[in-house]
Amino acid sequence: MNRAVRRLTSAAVGALLVGLALGAAPAHGAEQAADPPGFDFSACPTVDELPPGAVLGAWRCEVMHATGHLRIGAVDEALTEPMKITFAEGRVDGEFRQVFGEMSAAPIRVTGTPLTLTPRYGGYSDFLSDDTRRGEFDIRFAIGTVHGPARPSSGCSVGSDKDPVHLVLKDTDPTRVISKDPLVVAFGAQDVEFAAPGTSGCGPLRRALDRTLALPSAAGTNAFDLDVTVAIRPYA
Repeated sequence: MNRAVRRLTSAAVGALLVGLALGAAPAHGAEQAADPPGFDFSACPTVDELPPGAVLGAWRCEVMHATGHLRIGAVDEALTEPMKITFAEGRVDGEFRQVFGEMSAAPIRVTGTPLTLTPRYGGYSDFLSDDTRRGEFDIRFAIGTVHGPARPSSGCSVGSDKDPVHLVLKDTDPTRVISKDPLVVAFGAQDVEFAAPGTSGCGPLRRALDRTLALPSAAGTNAFDLDVTVAIRPYA
């Protein structure tokens, strides 16, 4: 997976500031608490993958778990198993930067069909929080069935890396601290304004899949609601 360095792209940037204000982040790895149960930091970008000029004391890895609800086209399903997103963030010459690590998610069963949709990273994230949004994230949904792939190809999906589902997330619940040591925070976010593209890479199944999933789906008819928990671990 591409671990390209991106400009300040943290969904939990507000959470980090809260943590710093509380003095929750230890200065040295030897002093940090054990990792929170259920959070796997093995996909954190390595020190060598951080950008040139990165000072370890100003960098940390974040592991995000998000459940919620997805409505896209004819799909209206709960996300009971968390999407897991791992990335590093920090500063270089005073500017926030991010290195993407990994995204994983369980298949979402589409009720009334044999289909499943598995969320995948769409190649772009910009989770800088401001007064209008929590951040942005590109995603696609790999199409499979309860018995396996929809076709002998891993490229069949709703959206693609070239034409992903582009989410602009806005706060629904403010950031709250779950634990100070180790640092764990939570918040709610949603996008109810995004458009959903049709299927891609599905060969002769494309038309049938688009019809079944009611895709493409215009902006304003879809929704992605997320309940997010973030565990944070410093590099230094």
